[in-house]
Amino acid sequence: MSLSSDYFSSLLKVCCDTRNLTQAKKLHCRIIKTVKNPETFLFNNLVNAYSRLGSLKHASNVFDQITQPNLFSWNAILSAYSKAGNIVQVQKSFNLMSVRDGVSWNCLISAYAGRGLVAESVHSYNMMLRDGTRNLNRITFSTMLILSSNAGYIHLGRQVHGHIMKFGFSEYVFVGSPLVDMYSKAGLIGDARLVFNEMPERNLVLHNTMVTGLLRCGLVEESKMLLYNMTERDSISWTTMITGLTQNGLEADAVSFFREMVSEGLEIDQFTYGSVLTACGSILAVDQGREIHAFAMKTNYIGNIFVGSALVDMYCKCKHIHYAKRIFNRMVRRNVVSWTAMLVGYGQNGFGEDAVRAFHDMQRNGIKPDDITLGSVVSSCANLASLEEGLQFHCLAFVSGFVSCLTVSNALISLYGKCGNVEDSSRVFGEMNHLDEVSWTALISGYAQFGKAYETIGLFEKMLALGFKPDGVTFIGVLSACSRAGLVEKGEHYFESMLEEHQITPSADHYTCMIDLLSRSGRLQEAKSFINNMPFPPDAIGWSTLLSSCRFQGNLEIGKWAAEALMELEPQSPASYVLLTSMYAATGKWDDVAQLRKGMRERGVKKEPGFSWIKYKNKVHFFSADDHSSPYLDQIYAELESLNSRITAEGYFPDVNSILHDVEDSMKIKMLNLHSERLAIAFGLIFIPSNLPIKVVKNLRVCGDCHNATKYISKVTGREILVRDAVRFHLFKDGSCSCGDFW
Repeated sequence: MSLSSDYFSSLLKVCCDTRNLTQAKKLHCRIIKTVKNPETFLFNNLVNAYSRLGSLKHASNVFDQITQPNLFSWNAILSAYSKAGNIVQVQKSFNLMSVRDGVSWNCLISAYAGRGLVAESVHSYNMMLRDGTRNLNRITFSTMLILSSNAGYIHLGRQVHGHIMKFGFSEYVFVGSPLVDMYSKAGLIGDARLVFNEMPERNLVLHNTMVTGLLRCGLVEESKMLLYNMTERDSISWTTMITGLTQNGLEADAVSFFREMVSEGLEIDQFTYGSVLTACGSILAVDQGREIHAFAMKTNYIGNIFVGSALVDMYCKCKHIHYAKRIFNRMVRRNVVSWTAMLVGYGQNGFGEDAVRAFHDMQRNGIKPDDITLGSVVSSCANLASLEEGLQFHCLAFVSGFVSCLTVSNALISLYGKCGNVEDSSRVFGEMNHLDEVSWTALISGYAQFGKAYETIGLFEKMLALGFKPDGVTFIGVLSACSRAGLVEKGEHYFESMLEEHQITPSADHYTCMIDLLSRSGRLQEAKSFINNMPFPPDAIGWSTLLSSCRFQGNLEIGKWAAEALMELEPQSPASYVLLTSMYAATGKWDDVAQLRKGMRERGVKKEPGFSWIKYKNKVHFFSADDHSSPYLDQIYAELESLNSRITAEGYFPDVNSILHDVEDSMKIKMLNLHSERLAIAFGLIFIPSNLPIKVVKNLRVCGDCHNATKYISKVTGREILVRDAVRFHLFKDGSCSCGDFW
């Protein structure tokens, strides 16, 4: 072996250690120029270097120049093809080898295992055994155990474990760690603990694996005890603990462990920051998040793409979207995770249009979306009730192949449900190869919001019959469906079954559904008794729900009780004032109306303005009551005048009680005619083609008079009109509404 070969081989090692492919290529050029007949030893090192640096093409070219490749040469190229996942070349090279050793067999098995090809991996493993047990080593068993674990084939793992014991590898700690990991992933923590306890020597990796396994199985206290009893702990030990605590819902403990880790002077890496920032985001601990943000700046991790993405996610979850946007804009490099964090943050904070824009910006920057990104932007379209844009993303899902992913399919079910197209929701649901609880809940919620109570209940019962477990969101859909259809007894049965049959503790939202169920059905006294027996007082939505029903049914006594409770809970909320004002106005108590309005002015309480919008030619047109801003004002007012004449002739009579002002009835009728939803409907009748439904969205609940008027409009025009208000969908067709006048 010449000095030149040793010299160049040592330099190639430096290139690998520094991950410098360019320097390795330069070194290769120098070898070609200065070494006339390179030894096989040097060629082998070149193949190995290019393989380690990820240049399979160069590794293959060098191998082809070896006139007499030896076993090391073949193993080097076999390893290169295996790492690259090129199974065809692995098979071809392996079959050409006249002599094979353990490394050769391990490369073949690893190639199959890396692609999740269990049958081929097992076949190769069995062939290796037939070739002689001399080739077996710890890497063989480790690869087979990891394959068994990832594939969820515990029976295969047990067989491999048997071979480990049979062939004398049970005391190898390198084999012990994947065994502990495999058993804990399968939930067999007793077996994992047995392997751990029987190991004669336990290194740091094995301890960290056992800590991970205990946390994975929810044994938090035991994992803490093991961590503190470890004679040696590194950053991975602490990061494992922080991640595990977060996954077990103990986010505050995770933050405390991070502080303890810092106090011990251990190095904090990107994975530690990612885990602890996830914990802060989960419990909305923005102050602790800011502290960790500052610490990341101090330790020069603020430019790390992983940490930057975690900070964006944390601030978004804590509702500080402006901070998230600032960090995102300052990131030098962004990947699909960064963009997805920002996009999801926009959607979760009510900035759906910004989420859609961010998606298009991401594409313009050459970043390809994954299933989570696509599912998130579809969800944003659902929240915006933007069916047109949602349809475009549905097409993109087909083209990209992501339509088969659960995250995307479930988002599409929600999209069509929230846009009132429950038939399309059902079609997407029916085309899915795999369903989960989210799929069922999305479909159930869509039918519930559309007022199809019996279909909702039927889906829920089918979900239970098929063995799917409902969650709290599922029950909100079912209870709201019962409420909107007046199915009191059915709703009470499902509410009681939550805790008794499904071990789900009802939340404030579920209690609100029950308040709604009873009060909508006219059982206001029962609703009051239900509230008095609740384990906690209703939230603002619960009190508003009761107050709204009191308004519709004219029960001033319980209405005042609910209004006073709501005013105490949210003094600055206009809901209690507005609803109580309408009750006084309906009974002609204008002095009380004036007193309430005076109180609103003194407290600085402002009524939320009602507005409606409709989309036409990719532009959203907004309308408020008595709107004069539209460039189509003359056409809209003319259309409204014509409509009023036609529906009046058909039998429509205005309900002036919907107007909360002490003015003449003629003025009240004029004010009713100019409500925002009527302006939007008139716009739709003018511009939306007659073969398409008119789709209007309103930020508040549709008033009783507009609901009645829209029924008549659908009858005299022969048009389908879909209105999504703050409560539900209303499909007006041929003079009737899908809600059955119960909303």
